[in-house]
Amino acid sequence: MPQTNSDKKIFGFSRNIFSLGLVSLFTDVSSEMIYPLLPIFLTSVLGMGTTFVGLVEGVAEATASLLKLFSGWVSDRIGKRKSLVVFGYTLSTFTRPLVAAATAGWHVLLIRFLDRVGKGIRTSPRDALIADSCLGGEHGKAFGFQRAMDHAGAVMGPLIAFFFLTFITQQYRLIFWAAYLPGLVALIILIRGVSERQSTPTRVAAARIQLTLRPFDSRFKTFLFIIILFSLGNSSDAFLLLKAKEAGIPVSLIPILWMVLHLVKSLSATPGGILSDRLGRRGVIIAGWLLYSAVYWAFGWAETSGMVWTLFAIYGLFYGLTEGGERALVADLVEPHLRGTAYGLYYFSIGISTLPASLLMGLLWEKVSSKAAFSFGATLALLAALLLWLFLSSASSKISPNPSFPNPAKRGTPFCKGKEGGI
Repeated sequence: MPQTNSDKKIFGFSRNIFSLGLVSLFTDVSSEMIYPLLPIFLTSVLGMGTTFVGLVEGVAEATASLLKLFSGWVSDRIGKRKSLVVFGYTLSTFTRPLVAAATAGWHVLLIRFLDRVGKGIRTSPRDALIADSCLGGEHGKAFGFQRAMDHAGAVMGPLIAFFFLTFITQQYRLIFWAAYLPGLVALIILIRGVSERQSTPTRVAAARIQLTLRPFDSRFKTFLFIIILFSLGNSSDAFLLLKAKEAGIPVSLIPILWMVLHLVKSLSATPGGILSDRLGRRGVIIAGWLLYSAVYWAFGWAETSGMVWTLFAIYGLFYGLTEGGERALVADLVEPHLRGTAYGLYYFSIGISTLPASLLMGLLWEKVSSKAAFSFGATLALLAALLLWLFLSSASSKISPNPSFPNPAKRGTPFCKGKEGGI
């Protein structure tokens, strides 16, 4: 059978995975033109406090995670992913830049809420679509690439914001309005470049897909519990930006600092995913969590701009070591027809911890000190790493890939072949 355009590989990746990478790239260009300036916009322009910053980010991420749970389950039930992905990206693209019109803190809260509704609707079906499009076993590499492109957009977005602030305008609102353009480019790529790969499940299979933990074994449930514990100490990165400002970094350089963070994320994401394919998921994840603990503790004591710049760069390695591996581990632990629900549960577990994590961070910062706030996050990360190590060491919890699909640690497995020999 002749190879169709949708079957062709692009730089070694299937068209779906490559196109979804580009969608993440341009979406994050749009988002990150806004996000690094948002906590400063809230505190300096709208006069809100750090607790309100924590509330905005906590509510936004908790909302997204709740909807990720339902959207993943729906995509499993109907056996289709793309329509949910398109709707979610469309909602975020047309809502996010409206922060430019905000004149009160609750306006930003509402806009961030709607933006995260879109993210919640799209993320679990998108990740399931990536897993569906990559049957060769190297899920770590596939998710690492998606995260690398996402973070590459987060490099470009702050750089564009820095260019605006330095050479064009000091008005945050004009930068926020300009964020519409890359978001529209992402939508065009998504609609034209991504195809549906999940076939409709059989009637029996669909009947078994329920919004419950019952279909999943103890390994996946234990992993979710540990993720919740870690996430309770993983507050919004908006607080890192406030720490940078507190350490004396000029506002005009905040987008560049954010760019450095995402540059390291982008450069380390694909190698980190590949390491999880070759060395094992949990060992790489543990290394990332230990690094997080050390960096957060250091952030609490950072008082100079030079130290903050260094810590931001090192902090990016934490993401590179964990993002691809965690998502790949979810794919390893569940049956393919349950992946949407599994990713929804994974993101929901993070989301129900994000709101209290961000609120606790803001309260500890205001009532005690930034040192206490960062030390709290460092301690929980250390505890989560220890539990994951015990989980890894337990003979009864040894993780091996589901026998219904290939071993992700096996080398030489074809990468991302489609259901009919490639997509």
